[in-house]
Amino acid sequence: MEEERGEWTVLRVSGELDLVTSPAVRQHVHDAVADGRHHVVLDLSHVLFCDSSGVGVLIAARRLMHACTGSLRLILPAQGAVDGSHVNRVLAALGVRRLFACYPDLDAATDESARPLSA
Repeated sequence: MEEERGEWTVLRVSGELDLVTSPAVRQHVHDAVADGRHHVVLDLSHVLFCDSSGVGVLIAARRLMHACTGSLRLILPAQGAVDGSHVNRVLAALGVRRLFACYPDLDAATDESARPLSA
């Protein structure tokens, strides 16, 4: 699902972020950039499973947003930084969690004054 929140394009991902679903997420990010939207929030708070292809899409999205001088923010559940959401644990285990600006909810992710969760 997709929505606009100020200058931010919010893409909500739910279920599994894996080999089957990753191409669709990648396409939505590319479509947003092609439409001139360079500030993207990926809401991962309802992702129950993420494999290496899902992580690859997140890294590719980060690279794309940086290339177009845009911004990418991830939403992980509020408890993600404390006891770890699935995506948070996967990113941390692979050593790439620190590459992403992660926020606990949509309000924080779209607020310019909000600080990201610590890695």
